[in-house]
Amino acid sequence: MTESMRSFSRSLPMALLKARESVMVRFRPELRAHGLTEQQWRVLRAMSAADACLRPMEMAQMTFISAPSLSRLLKTLESKDLIKRGHLTDDLRGSEFGLTETGRALVAEIAPHSEATYLEIERLVGAAEIEQLYLILEQIEQRLGAPTGADFE
Repeated sequence: MTESMRSFSRSLPMALLKARESVMVRFRPELRAHGLTEQQWRVLRAMSAADACLRPMEMAQMTFISAPSLSRLLKTLESKDLIKRGHLTDDLRGSEFGLTETGRALVAEIAPHSEATYLEIERLVGAAEIEQLYLILEQIEQRLGAPTGADFE
């Protein structure tokens, strides 16, 4: 190579991953205490936010989880009675998923702990800095383009 590569410590993907890990390490204990993985929580959280049944492709796009991984996650969450499968009215071969009462109750139970973690992160990092981070991340997505379902693993 005639040009050297930037320093590993200045790799934007690695910096974002390290920051993500610094954040997620604070959420994992509560998820583990409820027998959930990060991806399972992401799916439950997306369903809760949508407040409606979702098709797998919609969930994949909302959660950035690949279709094969999502398929396994949905089976696991269904076996735990946290979500229920329904059939689409316009396509009986297709499925949609929604939270069960058990799933809603679990999200409601975890929500205050999640919010407390957000407040702790905000206290440590600073409210203005967190707001600035959200704005910068939104700008990056707008300027580089939002990822599509084909862009994630």
